Amino acid sequence: MADLFQPTILRYDALPSTNTEAAGQAARGAPEGLCVVAREQTRGRGRQERVWASPPDAGLYFSIVLRPRLKPEAWPLLTLAAALAVRDALAEACRLETDIKWPNDILAGGRKLCGILAETVETATGRACVLGIGINLSERAYPEELRARATSVEAATGARVDLEEVLAALVRCLARRYAQLHAPAGEAAIVLDWSANSTYAEGKRVRVHAATEVFNGTTRGLEPDGALRVETAAGDFKIVRAGDVHALRAETMNDE
Repeated sequence: MADLFQPTILRYDALPSTNTEAAGQAARGAPEGLCVVAREQTRGRGRQERVWASPPDAGLYFSIVLRPRLKPEAWPLLTLAAALAVRDALAEACRLETDIKWPNDILAGGRKLCGILAETVETATGRACVLGIGINLSERAYPEELRARATSVEAATGARVDLEEVLAALVRCLARRYAQLHAPAGEAAIVLDWSANSTYAEGKRVRVHAATEVFNGTTRGLEPDGALRVETAAGDFKIVRAGDVHALRAETMNDE
């Protein structure tokens, strides 16, 4: 499967945010495949304006400029493809098997290892997507109070991590998954692959914090655009396109 871009990597000792820098580069006409990597982020961002801790040399802080040739309703699949690419890269570079929590958090042992943030940028040559990926490489990547919910590659594998190996694998896997998404029937293939590599796709008991409601249910697969189907205890089906999804223990399923 031919790659759609040739990656170029810009490296920085410190940035407020790799996504902010990549968005600025995209607005100035940066080509598809431009990657921004920083040793440290001073104002790293996660989904829903959350802070992403980014201390020096503790994680991989990475953003890439993409200019998708996809219909607008398929753009949400970019984050699913990115999650698959991270999973692929950690398996290749670190021999680490991970899970994907909808839509794009990477988990090891049920704890968060990586977050992904997709943002759109209007440019003179059309709309671009900036994909930000933050991978915890060592336990120094996150504060003590998050230890119960976060983990790192080193903690999960018990081995030191070579950032350059992870970066090279990530760029390769992103190019591969991006090409797959653009191939004939690629959108359906990404949905199928995501579902095959996530325990959250089918039969997971979850609590959903959506924009206007909080509810419990059981996951019942994905829509063609990557939205999550959730069946409530009353037998209703809800389609989740935005929000937070958390796994539930069986004894909390009926707590509303």
